[in-house]
Amino acid sequence: MMNSHTNSDQVEVLSVQECWECLRSTDIGCLAVVIDDGPDIFPINYAVEHSAIVFRSGEGTKVDAVMENPRVAFEVDGFDPETETAWSVVLRGKAAPINDTDELLDTVSLSVTPWQPGPKSRFIRIVAEVVTGRRFQVAESQLWDSALSTASRAPRE
Repeated sequence: MMNSHTNSDQVEVLSVQECWECLRSTDIGCLAVVIDDGPDIFPINYAVEHSAIVFRSGEGTKVDAVMENPRVAFEVDGFDPETETAWSVVLRGKAAPINDTDELLDTVSLSVTPWQPGPKSRFIRIVAEVVTGRRFQVAESQLWDSALSTASRAPRE
């Protein structure tokens, strides 16, 4: 982790390379889009393709949102129980449907298998513009204990 640095809060800022390693280590994340009445977030399965994220979707809100406002954010998190460290990576970029036949054929070879059944014929690529990440030691739960932690609570009515 030579390229990373740590601030006084013991949060390690990940290098771009480390961010991509984290992105490649899992296959589910959250896509943030803007729809008519504001932001929305969707869990998606994805694959990394060079410096882009590719996901597969059916017609609907995600595809409509990307077509209307291609500026999106994508976020993944992870936890290593052996070292008790957590990490978070956020990718911001521009999303666009993959329509070119040759590109579609290449994309089909990626392992992008949606969890939800139904037709998922649209492939979307998010080209990364900014990728940032953090890694940190998970705090002991007792750190957050206070006098209120053990206080009796009134029953709910």
